[in-house]
Amino acid sequence: MDMQSEFDRILFFEHARKTAEATYVKDPLDAENLTRWGGALLELSQFQNVPDSKKMILDGISKLEEALVVQPKKHETLWCLGNAHTSFAFLTPDQDEAKESFEKASVFFQQAVDEDPENEIYRKSLEVTAKAPELHMEIHKHGLAQQAMGAAPASGPSTSSSAKGSKKKNKSSDLKYDIGGWIILAVGIVAWIGFAKSQMLPPPPPPPR
Repeated sequence: MDMQSEFDRILFFEHARKTAEATYVKDPLDAENLTRWGGALLELSQFQNVPDSKKMILDGISKLEEALVVQPKKHETLWCLGNAHTSFAFLTPDQDEAKESFEKASVFFQQAVDEDPENEIYRKSLEVTAKAPELHMEIHKHGLAQQAMGAAPASGPSTSSSAKGSKKKNKSSDLKYDIGGWIILAVGIVAWIGFAKSQMLPPPPPPPR
């Protein structure tokens, strides 16, 4: 992702976050607004360092959980919660702690599928979560966790990883896409669609490929 594109995305989702915060003051029981707020926080988390990113993800989770109190079967919220717990797990080096987050994510993804069985993205999310612990192990083994969440330069895997051979480099790139490109893009689309309903906003710049 080039610097301008990254800056544009930060501006977009920061605006989305502030708009949701202002709406919350007027109507704290708006489940859709709470979901948009949580989604914006998840997007913004990818531009932080790991400790700040985890803090922002937890803040997003709290907003999404608040939305479920209002509307327990809102599948968009359930799905975003699955993504939030998945993202948090990938930033957690300890395998046991990460496993707990992956298990929570799987539960939320399954609930989202139950509420909207025809949704291909929900089904794919559930499928990918089953492979998540293996991805987690590979990522932390090669020190790619921070890079995978968008905190590293767009040039790809670290020099030390690249030096180990093209096969490993390709595998690292695939891991980065699986986590950073797929999960964050999906959350971003949900956040943007929600805001587009209430405001005439341009779509966010595309994430890195």
